[in-house]
Amino acid sequence: MTTLTDLALEDRVLRVLGDKTGSKKKPTGSTHLRGMVLRGYPFTAFESVQKEIDLPQKQLSAIVGMTESTLTRRKRDHQPLTAIESDRLYRVARITALAFEVFGDEDKARIWMKRPNDVLDGDIPLALLATEIGASQVEDELQRILYGIYI
Repeated sequence: MTTLTDLALEDRVLRVLGDKTGSKKKPTGSTHLRGMVLRGYPFTAFESVQKEIDLPQKQLSAIVGMTESTLTRRKRDHQPLTAIESDRLYRVARITALAFEVFGDEDKARIWMKRPNDVLDGDIPLALLATEIGASQVEDELQRILYGIYI
């Protein structure tokens, strides 16, 4: 049976956010991650998540709750994301990292994240990440897939 350790998932989340060194070079744990969110991720983290998911900026910015003008300003002025935007981006990165680990193949995970899912009432998993409850539903489904529990 496949299991995911918190450290392995955290390391994968950091890579999705653009930190290629992972947890080996940095303090880890939820306190550290919370601090990163509160300080605001750099815009490059947004770009990294966008690349990892292979999603247009407009779609990811909608999930994160950023208007196109805000997105343009953050990029142009090298401004960090707000704590709220960073928290939402972390949520997307965490679920993406979990999907990558569950499927063991990033392309399969990307396809799964972008297609309507019957178990999720026909919703697209990525679209559900705009809210915490939606992300929880996607995470629950990924956990069921991981442990072989199909509904």
